[in-house]
Amino acid sequence: MTPIRLTNTASRRKVALDPIDPANVRVYACGPTVYDRAHLGNARAAVVFDVLYRLLRHRYGADHVTYVRNITDVDDKINARAAETGRPIAEITDETTRWYLDDMAALNVLPPDHMPRATAYVPQMIAMIETLIARGHAYEAQGHVLFAVASYAQYGALSGRTVEDMKAGARVEVAPYKRDPMDFVLWKPSSPDLPGWDSPWGRGRPGWHIECSAMSAELLGAHFDIHAGGGDLIFPHHENEIAQSVCAHEGTPMANVWLHNEMLQVEGRKMSKSLGNFFTVRDLLEDGVPGEVIRFVLLSTHYRKPMDWTEDRVAEAEATLRRWQDLAAGCDASDDVTAVADALADDLNTPGAIAALHRLANEGDGARLKAGASLLGLMQRGLPEVDVPVDSALIERLLGERRSARTARNFARADAIRAAFDAAGVQLQDRPDGPTEWKVKAGFDPVPLKALS
Repeated sequence: MTPIRLTNTASRRKVALDPIDPANVRVYACGPTVYDRAHLGNARAAVVFDVLYRLLRHRYGADHVTYVRNITDVDDKINARAAETGRPIAEITDETTRWYLDDMAALNVLPPDHMPRATAYVPQMIAMIETLIARGHAYEAQGHVLFAVASYAQYGALSGRTVEDMKAGARVEVAPYKRDPMDFVLWKPSSPDLPGWDSPWGRGRPGWHIECSAMSAELLGAHFDIHAGGGDLIFPHHENEIAQSVCAHEGTPMANVWLHNEMLQVEGRKMSKSLGNFFTVRDLLEDGVPGEVIRFVLLSTHYRKPMDWTEDRVAEAEATLRRWQDLAAGCDASDDVTAVADALADDLNTPGAIAALHRLANEGDGARLKAGASLLGLMQRGLPEVDVPVDSALIERLLGERRSARTARNFARADAIRAAFDAAGVQLQDRPDGPTEWKVKAGFDPVPLKALS
């Protein structure tokens, strides 16, 4: 069995996964802040770590993996949205949480074992802050509680930055109550119009970073196997989580492996509302892009590389899934997922896993194709029928070119035309005593034929 190896951000190398307890492999992933629709970047992280969850369940058994993905439902962005719309905060967070779960379900993302909401774990956050103060790692100032970065000598090890460099290069909030510009907020006061909880330091609310430290410790223990999130969270969020957690638990490491996915672009440019290329998952679904097609595109690039979302990739993904769907129709899924599982064991190599599925499709092995696709979370539901105009004249012209190429013994050209028909979803039946018959299958895609012509 191929060992699972993952790139650990903390060590900057690929390491073999050695679970603390193989009977309970524990994973924490930073989830959404629920104030708006999930965008493609949010979806990439959710889909990538869903593949990790599926691989671990396949390897260790579904009952031996605990996956936690939190929901941040107390945050200044949420407060700002409430002020902007005049809607109650709880109404906004409940609605956007439902949106997120619906959109992730459309992408075949499995529900994690636990989805803790930050507001349900404020007592645990307060207790952790009290411990940090008692141990000299945090201090109260003007109703705030701040973590004293200088009290943790390893601060910056995850991101590979020194405190001096961070002070020089980062835009750090410098408040008069901070002992050091790098100190970060664990607790802050709340005005009457903002969410707040009673605490030893007065009515207030937690800072962003403390919530994940408290929830992961409560649900997974102080020391667990994998902590996952987007690459934009390495600093300061995950750096701060480590500092809090290690100091609160007397030097116990927080996670053995830190896993981070790279960011997403659209047509070669950073996704941005100002550039007009910002898409939410719901935008794409309502525009007719099936959820499994979105998932396929997100998995077609390795999670550690920047991913470029393009219309061509969407069309190619849908055409591929429709061909696989036709090939596997009526097949019972095999028990053999070795080719896909081995690819995923090598640092979640989803492009390698997709290549393995292409090989199975080329071999006509619908049973193993269906099983391997399932491990990737693909081919879980049929793609909808699509009404695409069929250019019969183009098809007949290409069939004529194919006949001429075969007569001229130009088999490379004849094969290229046949491959284009296969890619387009046109079924050919050569007759020895008559013209080639053709039939357009569900999922017909004219792009390969137009490209050939």
